[in-house]
Amino acid sequence: MSKFIVPKEDARVRLDRFLARELPEHSRSRIQQLIRIGFVRLNGATTRPRQLLRTGDKIEVTEPPPEKIETRPEPIPLDVLFEDNDLIVINKPAGLVVHPGAGHREHTLVNALLSHCPMLSGIGGKERPGIVHRLDKDTSGCLVVAKNDATHRELSRQFAERIVEKIYLAL
Repeated sequence: MSKFIVPKEDARVRLDRFLARELPEHSRSRIQQLIRIGFVRLNGATTRPRQLLRTGDKIEVTEPPPEKIETRPEPIPLDVLFEDNDLIVINKPAGLVVHPGAGHREHTLVNALLSHCPMLSGIGGKERPGIVHRLDKDTSGCLVVAKNDATHRELSRQFAERIVEKIYLAL
């Protein structure tokens, strides 16, 4: 559980924006979802994502248990650049969708990853296990994937704080 007391400088900031800054391992849409389903309490009560904060407000965030992965593994070849017990770095080709979504339930990088290493971090949910960042379908490049929840949290923090430098080359 994470607990926060809202400082003076964050008065009138939206709850979801405050938490997105304080919990960089979660996207703002994931934080909004956690607020809506009751895993976030403001002064002991459930609330809504756009609630404006006041100095001294008390926020409690309870982490739901990691979701069970339901995406099917598929033996799609991967170009593995690096792998250890905590993470795997993939050279993602252009044209490959990273995670299942509308219109792309199969033949994604996540399907291939689950075939290669079945135990990925559950923080990303059922459709994005281990995915710390993304690349668009038509973009090629390095993709870092977490194998466990602790690594996922730390890598997410590093990406959010811009400790990891991304370099893009256009051809």
